[in-house]
Amino acid sequence: MSLNIELEVKNAILCVRLAGELDHHTAEDLRLQVNEVLETQPIQHILLNLEHLSFMDSSGLGVILGRYKVIRNKGGEMVVCSISPSIKRLFDMSGLFKIVHLAEDESNGLTVLGVA
Repeated sequence: MSLNIELEVKNAILCVRLAGELDHHTAEDLRLQVNEVLETQPIQHILLNLEHLSFMDSSGLGVILGRYKVIRNKGGEMVVCSISPSIKRLFDMSGLFKIVHLAEDESNGLTVLGVA
């Protein structure tokens, strides 16, 4: 299976909606697409909506951590929302929730980032 990547900018927040599988075959494409937006637009925060993400491996975690570091260097934050139990477990085991916020859904995620 492939990865569908939808990117939308809302009030300096890059909303990243993923569907499918984020693994070593698709991680590079996600990295490139997100980096292009981060380099060309005034992005302050990232909101990751993983509602339709069915699988993620360590390559996906690496891409997410790398984008977290980029946005953190800009003084921003990252919020993850609509996460499945299996992917939430991967985040828990990796320790990512120590640095990345978790929100119930995209609306709550935008609220966490200060946008109503």
